[in-house]
Amino acid sequence: MGFSIVKGDITTFEVDAIVNAANTSLLGGGGVDGAIHRAAGPELLKECRTLNGCETGQAKVTVGYRLPAKYVIHTPGPIWRGGMYSEDLLLASCYRSCLQLAEENGCVSVAFPSISTGVYRFPLNHAAEIAVREILNFLGRTNVIQEVIMVCFDDATKSAYEFALMQKQELLQSQITL
Repeated sequence: MGFSIVKGDITTFEVDAIVNAANTSLLGGGGVDGAIHRAAGPELLKECRTLNGCETGQAKVTVGYRLPAKYVIHTPGPIWRGGMYSEDLLLASCYRSCLQLAEENGCVSVAFPSISTGVYRFPLNHAAEIAVREILNFLGRTNVIQEVIMVCFDDATKSAYEFALMQKQELLQSQITL
């Protein structure tokens, strides 16, 4: 089971599912959400209209249409409001909900963007720690998903995820040697 961190454009990844950092309407927006809707074509918006939105921290799945991915898993991440409104729990739930949906749909490979760290202003390093923890925990217990790719938009985001992964690996190693 693999977990990798790369810099790139998530709309170009040939995986079973890509994750869309959506808003609660699921009807498109800016950033990753807008890029995914543009790349998938108008059929994606048409299908999303039938889903009646999605609550923050949950996920819904659609077909990938013109994307190289078979599915798009949409998840509205939390807007950062200082950390006093369950933002950590909601972000963790986004990753778990997406991975659960991917598993239920037989996905072997999944690509994620950095959820909530753009216009939703979730602190990048903190979001990376949560994402890495949830992804590694899920990979440790799934028999379906074999590869998760964190697709980062820029070098700063990639560095934050690499650092979070290194810290998690060091923590696990220190627990093993105790």
